[in-house]
Amino acid sequence: MNVIERLKRTPLTIRAPVMVATLMIVVSVIISERVLNRLNEMQQQHLESVFGTYFDGLSTALIPPVLRQDVWETYDVLDRTRVVFKSVSPIETVVTGRDGRVLASSDPQAIPVLSDLPSEYSARNRPDEMAIDWDAHTGFGVRPLIYQGKTVGAIHASFDISHLIAERRDILHTLLATNAALAAIFAAIGYVLARRMVKPVTTLAEHMRSGAAGTPHAIAVEEFPSRSGEFADLFHGFNTLVEAERERSALTNRLAEEEKLASLGRLASSMAHEINNPLGGLFNSIDTLKRHGADASVREISLSLLERGLGGIRDVVQAALATYRPDRSDRPLVVQDLEDVRLLAGPAVSSRSQSLNWSSCSGEFSVAALPGSSVRQALLNLVLNASAAAGEGGTISVQVTLEDAGTTLVLSVSDSGAGLTQAATAVLTSPDPLTASRAAGGLGLWMVRKLVDDASGRIEVRGGDGAATMVIVRLPVLTATREDVSDAA
Repeated sequence: MNVIERLKRTPLTIRAPVMVATLMIVVSVIISERVLNRLNEMQQQHLESVFGTYFDGLSTALIPPVLRQDVWETYDVLDRTRVVFKSVSPIETVVTGRDGRVLASSDPQAIPVLSDLPSEYSARNRPDEMAIDWDAHTGFGVRPLIYQGKTVGAIHASFDISHLIAERRDILHTLLATNAALAAIFAAIGYVLARRMVKPVTTLAEHMRSGAAGTPHAIAVEEFPSRSGEFADLFHGFNTLVEAERERSALTNRLAEEEKLASLGRLASSMAHEINNPLGGLFNSIDTLKRHGADASVREISLSLLERGLGGIRDVVQAALATYRPDRSDRPLVVQDLEDVRLLAGPAVSSRSQSLNWSSCSGEFSVAALPGSSVRQALLNLVLNASAAAGEGGTISVQVTLEDAGTTLVLSVSDSGAGLTQAATAVLTSPDPLTASRAAGGLGLWMVRKLVDDASGRIEVRGGDGAATMVIVRLPVLTATREDVSDAA
């Protein structure tokens, strides 16, 4: 990961102070460079002024003895002016005559009289120019002695500039300390301001993440910004959206519950009709037993009829209980769950004189990832919907197969009716089934879609809109052994 990517991943509350501190450092470097340059120019001017004053004072006093080549008087002038110009901090002063040889110096032992001028003076000094050696803390200057337009000698001098070096160092340290303190202060201020500015965004992002993970929660009043503005408007808009989503979810749940109850009512009516049909025969068998119970053959026939009739009623009731009673455990889907659908849909199919072609895969299986009641309910809704679409005397076909080496359970339901409308098909296949269900005018198919989505399945619709329809549901499965199936059951 390069530096740019790392900076992009760094929180804004860190990036903003770092950027402020970096900007302050850049500005400080520029300002410090300008200040030091200006200080250097001022010190140069100061040195030139001081050196000029020193040379002007000595020139007036030295011209007469230099003209006479008077060594002692020249040295006496240098010695007497040493105290006068002490504030200038001269290190060494050398006076040369017309021939360039030393006429006198402030330190005769180091530079004897009538000796040649030391090379460091002759190399550095130029007339009326000043040279500075910052490393040696020394400044050098030369002033020609001119009398009546002729050069009669020269004054060479070196000066101690340690105090100027110390002044530059103190100013540099002050600049560094001040700039560092300002950078730290501005970085801290930037951090506080950035956190304050980002806090509303962080709060909103946390609520949006919680909403994506589950039910969204409105932002509490105490979390709102202290002042009205864009963030406050954004928070109000988010709370309005959350409230609208809650109302929508509540309406959806209420409509789904009402649709489920209506479906249960229709199924209960069909079951009551199916149960009521054998009751007449059962009561006739009881009456026959009362009258002719002594006859063994009559008694055997009547009891057999009673047993078959009660067994059929028992099967219908048990299948209804298994389908609509809330599961007390996460029992996986087994083959019997699908066979219960065949039994439960029987009354509705029989009441319309329809044919139900049922084809189920051989063997037993268990789907640990799928709840039996949900898949059974989805298949039952599809079969009942197909029965309603097939009409009087129609045909319904149901096929249950295992595909992809037993990893996919496929439920196919088709009918001989006019087929699903485009609106009804959209409920099963569109990205927004709830909106499509409102356009279709019901939530029965939407319940099927929701149950299949919860099971990580997918739905395919073939035909429809005037042609025979086949609805194919594909669900991921996990195969299991017979012991697993028996344990799950």
